[in-house]
Amino acid sequence: MTTTLDDRTVAFLLTDGFEDSELTSPWAAVEDAGARVSLVSPADISVRGEHGYSQHVDLPVATADAADFDALVLPGGVVNADDLRVDPDAVAFVRGFVEAGKPIAVICHGAWILIEAEAVAGRRITSFPSLRTDLRNAGADWVDEQVVVDGPLISSRTPDDLPAFDEALVRALATPA
Repeated sequence: MTTTLDDRTVAFLLTDGFEDSELTSPWAAVEDAGARVSLVSPADISVRGEHGYSQHVDLPVATADAADFDALVLPGGVVNADDLRVDPDAVAFVRGFVEAGKPIAVICHGAWILIEAEAVAGRRITSFPSLRTDLRNAGADWVDEQVVVDGPLISSRTPDDLPAFDEALVRALATPA
């Protein structure tokens, strides 16, 4: 069976200090499958990753609405994740996906914002190992696995997990062609 994401829109929420490959790899995966993608950010014009990758911001998070998207991707990177979790507009945007039950794919340190959005209690999740205690304290069942799918939540640990993460994300969004 052939799958297509031609009717899907995916938001990527990030700011400066993201892990470059955690943006570029899932972005390419969903875009190659036909989805429309948008970079949503508190940054004004562009964002720069930990290793120098730069990308234009499509939509300010202050005006973004989860209702306009089918899924959300939260790349990691310590600085990115830490800055987003204290941004009220970013937290509200994530909470919109949670409340709508839409797919959220998160990798590495990106899970910090899910704690702020009160989205991990009772969920099985993985992340970069240093978030284990934070996630457990927020009520999550943290596990050390390459990719974890728990309902609409897709999570992975590090860039090493990107092939499995990308596949799980595309599969979650796929519709028969």
